[in-house]
Amino acid sequence: MIRMTAEEKRKGEMATVKKMLEIYCRAHHGKGMALCEECEKLLDYAYARVERCPHIETKTFCSACETHCYAPAMREKIREAMRYSGPRMLLYAPGMALRHIFIEWREKRRGKHR
Repeated sequence: MIRMTAEEKRKGEMATVKKMLEIYCRAHHGKGMALCEECEKLLDYAYARVERCPHIETKTFCSACETHCYAPAMREKIREAMRYSGPRMLLYAPGMALRHIFIEWREKRRGKHR
């Protein structure tokens, strides 16, 4: 079984967050696939958290982490975008969505879901 390095996990997490924010921003702010200023700031904030994450080796995704390193207001904004975008990922980025589902399933089976 192939294990992902911390850097691969960081890149995957960042790509997923970016795609989900693009989907959210397109629907809520009408910017196409470009991000509005508010969503761009949210993406930068999320990237900074992923870059500094001390748990990247052992967790699957930020959304599954029990260490809430996001400021409460930013965490709620991220959650809002993820709740909207999550179901739509199968339409906009099916490969990415299926990869996320598979990794989450695999980690739960191993008992490593944080």
